[in-house]
Amino acid sequence: MKSGIFFERDGILNLTKVERGHQVAPLSFDQFQVNPAATEPLQKLKAAGYVLLATTNQPGLSRGYLPRRELDRMHALLKQRLPLDDILVCPHDETDHCPCRRPQAGLLMEAAFKWHLDLERSCVISDKWQDAQAAHVAGCTSLMMKSPWIGKGHHDFVLSNLSELAQKIDQLFSSNLLLMHRP
Repeated sequence: MKSGIFFERDGILNLTKVERGHQVAPLSFDQFQVNPAATEPLQKLKAAGYVLLATTNQPGLSRGYLPRRELDRMHALLKQRLPLDDILVCPHDETDHCPCRRPQAGLLMEAAFKWHLDLERSCVISDKWQDAQAAHVAGCTSLMMKSPWIGKGHHDFVLSNLSELAQKIDQLFSSNLLLMHRP
């Protein structure tokens, strides 16, 4: 089984605006900017053998103000610039109570099945409490980037930036990764 790293899209892999104390996800390709600080840490993690996955709640799809074509264009750019293996999307609104919308762990479980991941040897990287909760439910390690949105719930680690997070993953899992990828 493989180890995966789940990255929250908004605020980690792409830049977001902050309005009235909340992150605002881009709603068009023109607003979408890949986070330049993500490139090097993701390349190092990919070279170390991890499966790299982006996760994102995009309720604008079901609410009708985010066209699927725009989201697809944003994700094509993400995959072009970053060594991602997959991007998993929950298109539902909070009121749908679906199992894939974080803080539920449905997206992580779906990816574990699809990519043959050992969730106990996988990590979730985010700046939001919902992802830490999903990681906890799924049995993953949560590595949170300091932000006003991490909340007071369970976090395994809180660090300052993506480079520190990548170093922590290396410390936690590198000795086991080589054993797990042997045929």
